[in-house]
Amino acid sequence: MAEVVTSLQNPQLKRLVRLRTRREREAEGVILIEGARELARAGRAGVEVLELYLCPELLSPEAVALLPEVEGQARRVTELARAAFEKVSGRENPDGLLGVAGTPTPRLPDPGDDALIVVLHGLEKPGNVGAILRTADAVGASGVLVLGRGADPYGPNVVRASQGSVFSVPTAVLDEDEALAWLADHGFTTVACTPDADAEYWDTPLTGRVALLLGTEHAGLPPEWRRSERAVRIPMHGAADSLNVATAAALVLYEARRQRRQPGG
Repeated sequence: MAEVVTSLQNPQLKRLVRLRTRREREAEGVILIEGARELARAGRAGVEVLELYLCPELLSPEAVALLPEVEGQARRVTELARAAFEKVSGRENPDGLLGVAGTPTPRLPDPGDDALIVVLHGLEKPGNVGAILRTADAVGASGVLVLGRGADPYGPNVVRASQGSVFSVPTAVLDEDEALAWLADHGFTTVACTPDADAEYWDTPLTGRVALLLGTEHAGLPPEWRRSERAVRIPMHGAADSLNVATAAALVLYEARRQRRQPGG
């Protein structure tokens, strides 16, 4: 029978709150995964769920359906009273499931002949990184490279925004020199997504081994990354002069997928 925690001063709860910070997660070598769908996808990807915390009162229908699968993946299960779970949850409407898992081993993408990858330079907003990971998963991209100390790709808000796709898409954090060397060694054509490009994204070849480069909305890509083999822009016809970076990524990724479709497919 699962242990039940009711006290808000319980040391386990205090630790879970601390693990919402990147420094504490990295010190322990763990990540937080909240939500039934996210936990299920993590388990299916081979991520080791060390601890599962559940609140029967908060379980959503999806959580109830996935509970046997999620529970079977966990080494230890602890039941939390509602107030205790709400203290450690990072969501307004939690579904009653929260896991602590070992940090996944970074996975570099498979550099196949038709590999399509996304390179994120300096993105700090977890919602944007998570949404891009979700889109990369949807189009069947080969992977995502996160440069530097931007948003933690395994932070709880990225996991949430990606709906667990971060566990399905090979993802690695590299510094700029490592990324440049890896792309060059594997013969990737780099395509900078930048508003000062001459070519529109739908007029540019995006087939073969391609790396799409995306920077922050306020600063864009630094000069050395804008000097790529190709550069593309998304035309803007209204008063707005830029798009959310996750929206821009979705447009270019789906155009790359359209160009790669098989005849008659």
